[in-house]
Amino acid sequence: MKTWSAIFAGMLFGLGLTLSGMSDPLKVLGFLDVSGEWIPALALVMGGALIVSLATTPWVLKHTAPRFASQFYVPTIRAIDKRLAIGAMLFGIGWGLSGYCPGPALVSLLYGYESTMIFCLAMFAGMLMEAALKRSKIA
Repeated sequence: MKTWSAIFAGMLFGLGLTLSGMSDPLKVLGFLDVSGEWIPALALVMGGALIVSLATTPWVLKHTAPRFASQFYVPTIRAIDKRLAIGAMLFGIGWGLSGYCPGPALVSLLYGYESTMIFCLAMFAGMLMEAALKRSKIA
Protein backbone atom coordinates (compact mmCIF):
# COMPACT_ATOMS: atom_id res chain seq x y z
CA MET A 1 0.00 0.00 0.00
CA LYS A 2 2.89 2.35 0.77
CA THR A 3 4.24 2.00 -2.79
CA TRP A 4 0.84 2.63 -4.37
CA SER A 5 0.27 5.75 -2.28
CA ALA A 6 3.70 7.06 -3.35
CA ILE A 7 2.90 6.36 -7.01
CA PHE A 8 -0.47 8.08 -6.68
CA ALA A 9 1.08 11.10 -4.92
CA GLY A 10 3.77 11.37 -7.60
CA MET A 11 1.22 11.19 -10.40
CA LEU A 12 -0.98 13.79 -8.70
CA PHE A 13 2.06 16.05 -8.23
CA GLY A 14 3.04 15.63 -11.89
CA LEU A 15 -0.52 16.38 -13.01
CA GLY A 16 -0.56 19.51 -10.86
CA LEU A 17 2.77 20.67 -12.31
CA THR A 18 1.48 20.12 -15.83
CA LEU A 19 -1.91 21.79 -15.31
CA SER A 20 -0.34 24.80 -13.58
CA GLY A 21 2.20 25.28 -16.36
CA MET A 22 5.19 24.77 -14.09
CA SER A 23 6.52 22.08 -16.44
CA ASP A 24 6.78 24.67 -19.24
CA PRO A 25 10.23 26.29 -18.98
CA LEU A 26 9.16 29.31 -21.06
CA LYS A 27 6.36 30.08 -18.61
CA VAL A 28 8.75 29.71 -15.67
CA LEU A 29 11.36 31.94 -17.33
CA GLY A 30 8.58 34.46 -18.05
CA PHE A 31 7.73 34.45 -14.34
CA LEU A 32 11.37 35.06 -13.43
CA ASP A 33 11.64 37.94 -15.93
CA VAL A 34 10.22 40.65 -13.66
CA SER A 35 11.77 43.49 -15.68
CA GLY A 36 10.45 42.29 -19.06
CA GLU A 37 7.35 40.40 -20.15
CA TRP A 38 6.48 39.17 -16.66
CA ILE A 39 4.02 36.24 -16.43
CA PRO A 40 2.45 36.39 -12.93
CA ALA A 41 0.46 33.13 -13.21
CA LEU A 42 3.00 31.08 -11.26
CA ALA A 43 2.75 33.48 -8.33
CA LEU A 44 -0.88 32.39 -8.04
CA VAL A 45 0.16 28.73 -8.18
CA MET A 46 2.73 29.27 -5.42
CA GLY A 47 0.27 31.32 -3.38
CA GLY A 48 -2.33 28.57 -3.66
CA ALA A 49 0.21 25.98 -2.53
CA LEU A 50 1.20 28.17 0.41
CA ILE A 51 -2.42 28.59 1.51
CA VAL A 52 -3.08 24.83 1.34
CA SER A 53 0.14 24.11 3.24
CA LEU A 54 -0.56 26.68 5.96
CA ALA A 55 -4.12 25.40 6.37
CA THR A 56 -3.32 21.68 6.51
CA THR A 57 0.06 21.44 8.28
CA PRO A 58 -1.29 22.03 11.82
CA TRP A 59 -4.02 19.43 11.26
CA VAL A 60 -1.53 16.87 9.86
CA LEU A 61 0.95 17.37 12.71
CA LYS A 62 -1.76 16.63 15.29
CA HIS A 63 -1.40 12.98 14.28
CA THR A 64 1.32 10.92 15.93
CA ALA A 65 2.68 9.64 12.60
CA PRO A 66 1.89 9.65 8.88
CA ARG A 67 -0.35 6.87 7.61
CA PHE A 68 2.49 4.90 5.96
CA ALA A 69 5.47 5.72 8.21
CA SER A 70 6.37 5.24 11.84
CA GLN A 71 7.09 8.93 12.50
CA PHE A 72 7.16 12.39 10.96
CA TYR A 73 10.47 13.60 9.60
CA VAL A 74 10.40 17.32 10.37
CA PRO A 75 13.61 19.32 9.81
CA THR A 76 15.32 20.18 13.08
CA ILE A 77 18.32 22.13 11.79
CA ARG A 78 17.50 25.81 11.48
CA ALA A 79 20.98 27.20 10.81
CA ILE A 80 21.91 28.51 7.39
CA ASP A 81 25.36 27.13 6.72
CA LYS A 82 27.72 27.42 3.75
CA ARG A 83 26.55 24.16 2.20
CA LEU A 84 22.89 25.22 2.28
CA ALA A 85 23.64 28.67 0.88
CA ILE A 86 25.77 27.33 -1.97
CA GLY A 87 23.18 24.67 -2.80
CA ALA A 88 20.40 27.27 -2.86
CA MET A 89 22.45 29.52 -5.14
CA LEU A 90 23.22 26.67 -7.54
CA PHE A 91 19.55 25.68 -7.56
CA GLY A 92 18.50 29.26 -8.33
CA ILE A 93 21.10 29.69 -11.06
CA GLY A 94 20.06 26.41 -12.69
CA TRP A 95 16.38 27.31 -12.46
CA GLY A 96 16.97 30.78 -13.88
CA LEU A 97 19.12 29.57 -16.77
CA SER A 98 16.99 26.59 -17.80
CA GLY A 99 13.49 27.29 -16.51
CA TYR A 100 13.48 23.90 -14.81
CA CYS A 101 13.69 22.68 -11.26
CA PRO A 102 13.86 18.92 -10.53
CA GLY A 103 10.16 18.00 -10.24
CA PRO A 104 8.93 19.82 -13.35
CA ALA A 105 12.00 18.64 -15.28
CA LEU A 106 11.12 15.00 -14.63
CA VAL A 107 7.51 15.63 -15.66
CA SER A 108 8.72 17.43 -18.80
CA LEU A 109 10.74 14.40 -19.89
CA LEU A 110 7.44 13.09 -21.24
CA TYR A 111 7.45 15.91 -23.84
CA GLY A 112 10.68 14.50 -25.29
CA TYR A 113 12.51 17.83 -25.56
CA GLU A 114 16.26 17.47 -26.03
CA SER A 115 16.89 20.40 -23.66
CA THR A 116 14.93 18.64 -20.91
CA MET A 117 16.92 15.44 -21.37
CA ILE A 118 20.19 17.38 -21.19
CA PHE A 119 19.01 19.19 -18.04
CA CYS A 120 18.01 15.90 -16.35
CA LEU A 121 21.32 14.24 -17.27
CA ALA A 122 23.20 17.25 -15.85
CA MET A 123 21.01 17.15 -12.73
CA PHE A 124 21.70 13.45 -12.17
CA ALA A 125 25.42 14.01 -12.79
CA GLY A 126 25.37 16.76 -10.18
CA MET A 127 23.61 14.48 -7.71
CA LEU A 128 26.21 11.76 -8.27
CA MET A 129 29.02 14.29 -7.90
CA GLU A 130 27.54 15.61 -4.64
CA ALA A 131 27.22 12.07 -3.29
CA ALA A 132 30.85 11.34 -4.20
CA LEU A 133 32.03 14.58 -2.58
CA LYS A 134 30.01 13.80 0.53
CA ARG A 135 31.59 10.34 0.78
CA SER A 136 35.07 11.85 0.40
CA LYS A 137 34.25 14.40 3.15
CA ILE A 138 35.04 17.37 0.84
CA ALA A 139 31.47 18.74 0.82
